[in-house]
Amino acid sequence: MSLMPRPIRLLIHIDAMRHNLATIRQRVGRSRIWAVAKANAYGQGIDQAVAGFEQADGLAVLDLHEARQARDRGWSKPILLIEGAFGAQDLAEICRLNAQTVIATPQQAAAFLKADQVPAQVWIKLNTGMNRLGFNPATDHNMMLDQLKAIEARIDQPLHWMTHFANADDLSSTGGVSWQEQGQRFTHWTKTLLSHLRSGGCYSLANSAASLLHPDSHADWVRPGIALYGATPLSNATASHSARGFGLRPVQSLLAEVIALQDVKRGEAVGYGSRFVAANDMRIAVLACGYADGYPRSATDGTPVWVEGKPAALVGRVSMDMVTIDVTNHPTVTVGSEAQLWGSHVAIDEVANRAGTIGYELMSKITNRVPRVIDDGER
Repeated sequence: MSLMPRPIRLLIHIDAMRHNLATIRQRVGRSRIWAVAKANAYGQGIDQAVAGFEQADGLAVLDLHEARQARDRGWSKPILLIEGAFGAQDLAEICRLNAQTVIATPQQAAAFLKADQVPAQVWIKLNTGMNRLGFNPATDHNMMLDQLKAIEARIDQPLHWMTHFANADDLSSTGGVSWQEQGQRFTHWTKTLLSHLRSGGCYSLANSAASLLHPDSHADWVRPGIALYGATPLSNATASHSARGFGLRPVQSLLAEVIALQDVKRGEAVGYGSRFVAANDMRIAVLACGYADGYPRSATDGTPVWVEGKPAALVGRVSMDMVTIDVTNHPTVTVGSEAQLWGSHVAIDEVANRAGTIGYELMSKITNRVPRVIDDGER
């Protein structure tokens, strides 16, 4: 006896991944591309990253599980452990996978120097203003230099250098450290450090926003993430800086069917807490999608949905397994009609803005109970 699946699915468009990579390639010229595939390729799956980013120069992942998956699926190009090893025991596995690693803290440096096996390609992360991970030569210069000399002697290779921008997506330049300031610090510190070390390593500064907007930051390698998956790295972006404006295509389409219809009279409420009250008689469609699937509970009334070739709007609070939308002016909607909650007709960034979050979070939080369907052709 076969079970009927719940009528919701997540389409993942491999062709869109290839298109977005090519779009970024046009922006960054000769710079090589680390396709960032952390968080299970932002929710798409490492298998899809290997297929969709086959023309990238390398794959940047968070942990060894993702690196193993990539190698098991046939990825033969460079792999970068973008947060490095989480323990000395990880370094032997990084070697086995022929991967590169980041060293971002004195503790990681000490573990590297004590390990029996270490990878030959090492990236040193500098904290130029993000104040998360990274060495700060302004305060740790002597200790840092001693460790770097020892690492360089251990691998007998030039060190590579990276940093991460805090505000490359901020076009107003009104708050925090600018990407230009961070770039200047990076240039000054690497020049100072390299006067005591072997030269010849690579540089990497640019994330998605910098890859798209700031050519002066591209250096040897760029590290685009969210842009590869068809969302904008800019919050509250104008049309020209939306994903579509950058020429990016959505990689995800979240689709759910109508499972019920309700006639709601003027003055009646819809959903938990009676947040939405009908101003007129209405027709409401119930979709098989809720916050347990990854759709944001914080989505507000008016959040767009696409159904039967027309836009509709969310009404009422998102519940665990269902959302409700206004289809008063959609006479062709019936039980079984399929709605798009985000995708080619509804930008994931618009849903994110309505929910007070970012596309990154929505994309990576689709839960395992939503079936994934891989689409390797044009949409």
